[in-house]
Amino acid sequence: MMLHRKQLTPALACVLAFPVLAQQSQNPSPMVEHTRPHPRQEQPAAPLPGVRVAIPSGTLFVPARLAHHKQMPLFIHFHGAPWLAESAAAERHMAVITVQLGSGSGVYARPFEDRTLFGRMLAAASSAAGATFSPIVLTAWSAGYGAVKTILENPADYARVDKVLLIDGLHTGYEGGKPGPLESKLEEGPLKVFLQFARDAAAGRKSMLITHSEIFPGTFASTTETADWLLDALALKRKPIVRFGPLGTQELSEVREGHFELVGFAGNSAPDHVDQFQSLTDYLKWLH
Repeated sequence: MMLHRKQLTPALACVLAFPVLAQQSQNPSPMVEHTRPHPRQEQPAAPLPGVRVAIPSGTLFVPARLAHHKQMPLFIHFHGAPWLAESAAAERHMAVITVQLGSGSGVYARPFEDRTLFGRMLAAASSAAGATFSPIVLTAWSAGYGAVKTILENPADYARVDKVLLIDGLHTGYEGGKPGPLESKLEEGPLKVFLQFARDAAAGRKSMLITHSEIFPGTFASTTETADWLLDALALKRKPIVRFGPLGTQELSEVREGHFELVGFAGNSAPDHVDQFQSLTDYLKWLH
């Protein structure tokens, strides 16, 4: 049926007057943000006192106050300035292995495809420290999650790990390579081991803390989308909140079940992403 223009409503006439545009591609988040301050910790003028030993793929740091302990908590941190992780270790009275391999999750995942590497790291660290480690915690910011994923996919290493902290860094791809017009369909395979660990944490067998921002990378799934996928699989609901977090960050939501916790933060820019790494010490405290 042909409609004459005088038969059209003003709204419909307006729509028909313009060509239909293809969906625009998703753009990455901005690199700057000026709404609030983004304070940064200062790197110490001299290395913190303690023992540093090179081990396979990383560096062990044992703070001086733990030097004679025969058992100590250990976290292995993937991606980000080693000095900041060492500062967190000193403040939280933990040993740390820092692993800084470069950019992109692939550079962190590939070395641990050697299923002996994680065990060799722990053995070398234990020998160097003259101590055993308990609990053993994996922490990762951003691309560092690639190492955590690959380690946990080895059942022997999964059993060794007591706690996991993912700082704005749970990602996967989009089915078809592009985000959807409404809710995107995610590639679920890379997320399954994190779902398994989250279930164990919710049941009290492990501990897990996940934080995320509102950043949308555009070419792969955001931490908001992966968090939503995880919560849906766990049949858990966010609790909306509005309060300040570490370093003046703004918390928007939280979920707690057993020893599983997920916290959502405001922010869609690179400084918001770095804020979360800068909050490592606080997150370790929350995880504890």
